[in-house]
Amino acid sequence: MSHRPPPPHTDPHASPHEGEGHGGSHGDDDHHPHVVPLRLLVGVFVALLFLTWATVAIVEVDLGAFNVWAALLIAFAKAVLVALYFMHLRWDSPYNSLVLIAALLFVVLFLGITIVDTLQYQPRLDIWQTGN
Repeated sequence: MSHRPPPPHTDPHASPHEGEGHGGSHGDDDHHPHVVPLRLLVGVFVALLFLTWATVAIVEVDLGAFNVWAALLIAFAKAVLVALYFMHLRWDSPYNSLVLIAALLFVVLFLGITIVDTLQYQPRLDIWQTGN
């Protein structure tokens, strides 16, 4: 059994392992870093600070059961901002961003339903614990 050399590439800048492994386009030779403008990063940082303030402020507003949903939606927005801009998913495949956003939406949905359901039964639990 002899080892054959790889076929010659027509593109001198193409990776010799293109198409192999997980995706093929993320080889060591194909990495092209992008520079994110400082203005954009500062803007995202300010948005995160505002959303953090909104998380604290939403506690003071009585929205009933919507308080849980508002807090979860604010957390969702912060997670999306961090993943898209600070983890550079914004410049990756759009499919990866879509999968992330869909997964985070389902987490918000499942946590919200669970918390609202728990809040519905809380008065019964309080009565049971106090023995009245």
